[in-house]
Amino acid sequence: MAASEVRLSAKRAPLVVPPARSTHVLVVRTPGDTLPDAPGRDAIVRARTRAHAGGRVRDGAADRAPVIAQLEGGQLVVWVVVDPSASTFDRHTALRKGLAPLLAEHPASLDISLHGAPEALQGLAADAAYVALVNATPLPTWKQGPARRRLDAITLHGVPVGTSFAGVQALAAGSQLCRELTAAPANALGPSTYRARLGELARAEGWKRQEFGLERLERMGAGAFLAVARGSHQRDAAIVRLTYDGRPSRGRAGAVGRSVALVGKGICFDTGGHNLKKDTSMNEMHHDMNGSAVAVGALLAASRLRLPVRLDVWLAIAQNHLSPSAYTQNEVVTALDGTTIETTHTDAEGRMVLADTLVLAAKEQPDEIIDFATLTGSMWIALGSRMSGVIANRDEFAARAVVAGTATGERVVSFPMPADYDEALESQVADVKQCVLESGAADHLLAARFLQRFVGDRPWLHVDLSAVSCKGGLGAVGTDVTGFGVGLTLRLLQG
Repeated sequence: MAASEVRLSAKRAPLVVPPARSTHVLVVRTPGDTLPDAPGRDAIVRARTRAHAGGRVRDGAADRAPVIAQLEGGQLVVWVVVDPSASTFDRHTALRKGLAPLLAEHPASLDISLHGAPEALQGLAADAAYVALVNATPLPTWKQGPARRRLDAITLHGVPVGTSFAGVQALAAGSQLCRELTAAPANALGPSTYRARLGELARAEGWKRQEFGLERLERMGAGAFLAVARGSHQRDAAIVRLTYDGRPSRGRAGAVGRSVALVGKGICFDTGGHNLKKDTSMNEMHHDMNGSAVAVGALLAASRLRLPVRLDVWLAIAQNHLSPSAYTQNEVVTALDGTTIETTHTDAEGRMVLADTLVLAAKEQPDEIIDFATLTGSMWIALGSRMSGVIANRDEFAARAVVAGTATGERVVSFPMPADYDEALESQVADVKQCVLESGAADHLLAARFLQRFVGDRPWLHVDLSAVSCKGGLGAVGTDVTGFGVGLTLRLLQG
């Protein structure tokens, strides 16, 4: 069941006495000295009275951890305090931690009761709905045993009039799709099966689809992409284009706003090629297609919302394998725009497949280009797995991305892109080096300097997804695979 298929209903009055069908209840309250009349109140008062001298209930930092109560009827109730003035990331994190013990029991339905000042509840209702929806559907598993029961229904109580959940439903669906694709093992999602899945999605969602297979790319002269694809004997690599025309609904004319190209790195597995990765580095390299999954997830969310933006999503789908035909160091290959590239490290394949894909995207003259890639280890060294980095050829574009990341709880840090870094990429035999071999050489900046050569004069934002996976979850999302970037992108598309 997709995240958007979970039944979501809203009621104006907060929940006081759980109905007989309610087995799992989350009580969300804002900071204050009094406890609302809500499910489990007496149990919470008794627990907190024991915890505080004199029995006074306070809302210090230590009091904001989730509190669990088991009611006489057997219902499990979790209370959590969420400060509406806190950052989106902190609000989402508090709600995720409150929901965790409830969802761990795999309930069929969930009730969320909101208590607090009316002016604060509209935003908290949307937050709570999103965090519940985005964690409602388990990721696929290949473990034996009974399947985890899915969450079929979420009811929110105490929702202000006028609260809309369309945005969070679409975003949850996009995040779920992104995470499902990313989590799939390489033998379940190779280039051919990925392309087939994209075809199914395009038919279901009404997207246009165009494929650039290897023979076509060979005729076109896409030497950078083809160098990487050579290593795989399946010859199923391709650049796939998905298009959403930006109309508000099927069959209706409507004004289409700006056009945006989303470009995603879709390396279904990355061995490193001849510069073979060691075992610890190669582990989880089925996640190396996450950039493409973020682009597809954002496309799903935007089209479900019928945003008046034309979207062309370009996906560089391939594998980086080690074989006698795989590309090697010190080759000189010619990219689609005629740029000659000296290959210096076969594990820098992401920037190679993106180069030709960016050329294709830029040829269509979109108003903006955003690319997504699990591209460099140096970005992970700089930020770890709790944020990602962005680099742009327009300061204003990078600033908008930072604001969008703060607003959605997907935090990003903007890095500069100084032109003098190009000196490190100067080649004696080609127009540009693919990368440098020296460690600690700010590869995330050099990769951006390399990629910007292929976007022409288009406004361009590069998202280096160091937060693709975070142990125990991140922000709203409780799975290790985070879906980071879908919310950020949807906010950028909304303007």
